[in-house]
Amino acid sequence: MAKIKVSVERIDGYCNLPMLVGDYFYLHNSRLYIPEGKYICMWALQSMMPIFPILNERNKLDATHWIKKVEHFSCPDPKGKVLYRLEVIEDD
Repeated sequence: MAKIKVSVERIDGYCNLPMLVGDYFYLHNSRLYIPEGKYICMWALQSMMPIFPILNERNKLDATHWIKKVEHFSCPDPKGKVLYRLEVIEDD
C-alpha cells in the first residue's frame, strides 16, 4: 500500500492554526502520522478524506484517468487559502 504525504505548499490567506509552509503529515495503512508538535486543520482534513482511497489506487488506474493529475488540494476555508501538495510515495 502506498504512503500519501500531504504538505503545506502555500498559504495565501489567514490560517488560524499554527501551520507553516513545509508542514506535513502522512497517511499510511489507514493511519494518520502527524509529526510531534504539528497540526492539521480538521476542516481541511475532512474535505481531503474522500480522495485518499482514490490516491492510494491511482498507480493502478489508466494513465488517462483524471485522478492521475490530482497533485494539489485547497483548504475549503475561503479566508485561509492554504494549498496542500498531495504526493503518493510507493512502498519499497
